[in-house]
Amino acid sequence: GMDTELGKVAALMNRTQQRKTPLQESLDDFSKKLATAILGICVVVFALSLFHHMALLDSLMFAVALAVAAIPEALSSIITIVQAMGTQKMARQNAIIKDLKAVETLGSVSVICSDKTGTLTQNRMTPQKIYADGSLLEGDDLDLVNDVQRLLLKAALLASDATTNVEDGTAIGDPTEVALVMLGDRIGVDEELYRRHHPRLGELAFDSDRKLMSTLHEIEGVPTLYTKGAIDVLLDRSRYVLTREGQVPMTPEWRERISRVNMELSMEGLRVLAFSYRELPEVRALTLEDERDFTFIGLISMIDPPRPEAVQAVADAKRGGIRTIMITGDHKVTATAIARQIGIFREGDEAVSGVELSDMSDHDLDERLERISVYARVSPEHKIRIVEAWQRKGKIVSMTGDGVNDAPALKAANIGVAMGITGTEVSKDAASMILADDNFATIVKAVVNGRGVYTNIKNAINFLLSGNMAGILSVLFTSILGLSMPFAPVHLLFINLLTDSLPAIAIGVEPARKGLLDQPPRDPNEPILTRGLMLKILAYGALIACATMGAYFIGLNADNGGAGLAMTLAFSTLTLARLFHGFNCRGIESIFRLGLTTNRASLGAFAAGVVLLLAVLFLPGLNALFQVSPFTMAQFGWVILLAFLPTVVIQIYKVIHDA
Repeated sequence: GMDTELGKVAALMNRTQQRKTPLQESLDDFSKKLATAILGICVVVFALSLFHHMALLDSLMFAVALAVAAIPEALSSIITIVQAMGTQKMARQNAIIKDLKAVETLGSVSVICSDKTGTLTQNRMTPQKIYADGSLLEGDDLDLVNDVQRLLLKAALLASDATTNVEDGTAIGDPTEVALVMLGDRIGVDEELYRRHHPRLGELAFDSDRKLMSTLHEIEGVPTLYTKGAIDVLLDRSRYVLTREGQVPMTPEWRERISRVNMELSMEGLRVLAFSYRELPEVRALTLEDERDFTFIGLISMIDPPRPEAVQAVADAKRGGIRTIMITGDHKVTATAIARQIGIFREGDEAVSGVELSDMSDHDLDERLERISVYARVSPEHKIRIVEAWQRKGKIVSMTGDGVNDAPALKAANIGVAMGITGTEVSKDAASMILADDNFATIVKAVVNGRGVYTNIKNAINFLLSGNMAGILSVLFTSILGLSMPFAPVHLLFINLLTDSLPAIAIGVEPARKGLLDQPPRDPNEPILTRGLMLKILAYGALIACATMGAYFIGLNADNGGAGLAMTLAFSTLTLARLFHGFNCRGIESIFRLGLTTNRASLGAFAAGVVLLLAVLFLPGLNALFQVSPFTMAQFGWVILLAFLPTVVIQIYKVIHDA
């Protein structure tokens, strides 16, 4: 049960709590502040109305109108829609988002802890250099006439399970074992033929603790155990070395020579496997005690080449202020060499093994954390420690993984990323995002999209709140002067729920602009309403309110006017001005730089909003429902002019600012 290795993983999963996303925390804080501010303003407006001797019910309706004007009713649904559209875009780029909230969190990621094999590399091992009989040679130079080299190849093919099909170039099996079979294919040796001639009589399967795999075969009537595994383990269990002259004792000099060759190969980023054999007195059931007194045969090195796109992706991530950390089961020297090739490991960085990490206290880890770029031979507990250490520094962490034992770390990370091809179902279930192509570059693309989604959400909030600010200022202005209400509550609901929602959604699908990766990740503690955004909301709101009040007074002072016409013209101007304002909030650049047709959804939203407004103003059935008073076409012309003026002013400012 819970005392098994799977049970330990399950316990780690249960202990790990999922965190709120930065956007959730920002919106929670924003909602509390908005609700408090609205209640305060409503009380002030209610008191002012009573002070101007307005009837109690009318005063209450005035306060309700203000509350309706201030609250962006469609905000939560618009944020959800924008995030959902973001997931569709990411899915087309092989990043499948499981948790909708993860879309925006991706834009805040400042540390990516990435698995090496298959994510940063191609997961396609290819044989490289070989060491046998005291000589180091290229794999293609393997000579079957040499007894030691021939036995090395025999051990490699028999102590593995992979198979290849030379005709169609396919391979089945562990990538490391596929590389061994490829070595035989290069010199025309068929692994299936070898295995038929020397059938497997027993096996000790690979185990990550002892780091060995052994198979038993009968070779010319002699039961022979072939073993492959980690060089440090096999050297400790070997008593002899095979040379062209036969077996010689494993002296300290031989041990030093073999270890030096292994270090040289590892520093080139090669994974090294050692091979040995032992003759047994009889064929019998194998035990772990049989893995001793070996004769060392040689070494076969292989490489899992870095993905070409991973090198560029790591550079792009660095440019965007995102730190990439490599976490791997490989030897520290091999992992460091690969990390250096990819651009993860730089001068002054450190590499740490799982054993070294276990010996560190949390305080020591926190002090060295910024310098460590590579973690080698780590356990599931180590991965959680690494994630939590970065989170203690206030970083938003993404963690990749594919195995069952990766699941706790995937859940602990702000963004858990599982592999879609090689990943287990448990890892996919724990993750927030699945890479359909197991490619690190896809994570960086998703981060760019996440930044774009957050920018669009912020622009949509700017649009909604600046429009609502115009309504608040208009209501406050008329309240202070003791004038009639500029809007009926139904007018404000119509604007907030119908005509405003369409442009806000269109802003949400604005294409990600260039240069998003040239900016550092946003501070997760930064409120969604920054000082700069608040000033924009106030300025934009004041401009639209001025236009709205202009139309209000035109209606109030017209020959055919009065409170009813003033309300109709104010409502029409506010609605149309906010529709125009949708183009202002597409981005910080002017519409001339953004391009009017680069977001066709914004044109469609504007057209739909205009149609809805015209329907309310001119269809008889809706006139009464929305309390529309008769107006002249000249007055409607004033509505169009006044509604367009705030956008003209804002765009002129943006053009000057762009220059």
